[in-house]
Amino acid sequence: MLPNRCSIKQGGRQCPNPPEFIISITSDDGGEYMLGVTCSRHRRDVREEVQRLQDGGKVARGTIGFTSVKSVGTDCIRADPDELVQIDGQGGWERAPDGQR
Repeated sequence: MLPNRCSIKQGGRQCPNPPEFIISITSDDGGEYMLGVTCSRHRRDVREEVQRLQDGGKVARGTIGFTSVKSVGTDCIRADPDELVQIDGQGGWERAPDGQR
């Protein structure tokens, strides 16, 4: 399960946008580490902060990756159409119409 909001806090307030990307680092030794999730609005800020943390030795060195979040429904994980969020690519979001994913 992923958080339902972007992981970024600015000025003490949680970003209200839904996550659009999983943030991870693929280290030089081949391991991959998930750091959090972000919306497209904060993607650049996250990249800059992770690079700063890498330079300071607080986060593993490696390639920073942003993987698009996709809604999935399986026999084990059921997606309720009323809970899905449609991302319009303009930084806004809205509930997906019934039956659409």
